[in-house]
Amino acid sequence: MKKISADYVFPVTSPAIHHGVIEYNDHGEIIAIGERKNYSPEELEIYSGIIIPGFINTHCHLELSHMKGQVPTGLGLISFIKEVVTKRNFTEEVILSSIQKADQEMFDNGIMAVGDISNMSHTFAAKESSPIRYYTFVEYFDLMNPDLTDSITAQYDAVYDLAPNNLKNKRSAVPHAPYSVTPELFRRINARNLQQEIISIHNEETIAENELFQSKSGEFVTFYNSFGNDLINFNPIGKDAIHYSSANMNRNLPTIMVHNTMMSEEDIVFAHHQFESVYWATCPNANIYIENTLPDYHKFIRNGALMTIGTDSLTSNWQLSILEELKTIEQHFPYIGAETLLRWATINGATALGFEKELGSLEVGKSPGIILLSGGDVRQFSDLKLSEFSVKRIK
Repeated sequence: MKKISADYVFPVTSPAIHHGVIEYNDHGEIIAIGERKNYSPEELEIYSGIIIPGFINTHCHLELSHMKGQVPTGLGLISFIKEVVTKRNFTEEVILSSIQKADQEMFDNGIMAVGDISNMSHTFAAKESSPIRYYTFVEYFDLMNPDLTDSITAQYDAVYDLAPNNLKNKRSAVPHAPYSVTPELFRRINARNLQQEIISIHNEETIAENELFQSKSGEFVTFYNSFGNDLINFNPIGKDAIHYSSANMNRNLPTIMVHNTMMSEEDIVFAHHQFESVYWATCPNANIYIENTLPDYHKFIRNGALMTIGTDSLTSNWQLSILEELKTIEQHFPYIGAETLLRWATINGATALGFEKELGSLEVGKSPGIILLSGGDVRQFSDLKLSEFSVKRIK
């Protein structure tokens, strides 16, 4: 049994406790939460800073960890995709080693669970041995080419069958993005998810994505034409991409929309009406790395959106740190307070991945991971500036 205290304990689901105390056992399960005044000093391990639950990373591509530094910044999404496709082939030894290092980096940075995109099975062994919980999203795409749908289905079904699915780790089949999945492939993905699986989809990342669906114009048309797909079977819908996704997805399943950089307020409202349960994963550093732009978070906040935080991959980021993602949001949107950002990064993410019974908040009976934010001004919790802090894992 350990008893630890800090300037503040922030359970997330309840107000911050000045000079709070957390008691937990050897397994990290929280036994009690209290105040320092009710303990004798000699029984406490006291830290300077803020104790919070472990972070939740709702969007990552762990299998691309070997590509760190391989793709230049600022290319735009379509050029970025081309770079990933042409540069992702490394030796298996390098790929597996990079996966292990990235997994350890996330753990050291206080991350307790990850929603991870998988196109291959390279990450599966690491996930089974990792202290991090993973929800593997096996991602399907046929590049809007019906001639590929059968072979693609077989290819990714084989990956799905190997994905970890047990008491610790979960899996589901998911579409890559509106611009890369035909209606028939959407139907096959829906048929794969027969339980209450959680699904994710890359959503409205770039202007070209919406141009494709509005008028069959823009860079995606050129992109597909460049490798022989004339999109003869594709008909524009005269609306943004999320309307196509909504028409083809199982809207009864909890859904994580990823990136959402170009979302209009009208599209946010539309999604909230269409989907039974929708979460919005934002990966700010990846957005800056690829497109040098960020979503307008005020639109989401104004409409009661359940925001979560992702890191994307080391191909599109400088590190795998949820705290660094929060610092970027704080820098560009200083009106969003630290308490709000920490909720996005913990309980919202845990709920989005279905891990909220064990993770995401400091509550008796949970084993959420215990991390310390230190180095910043902690005189007034409501005035916290996350940019001043670093993260240290305690448990």
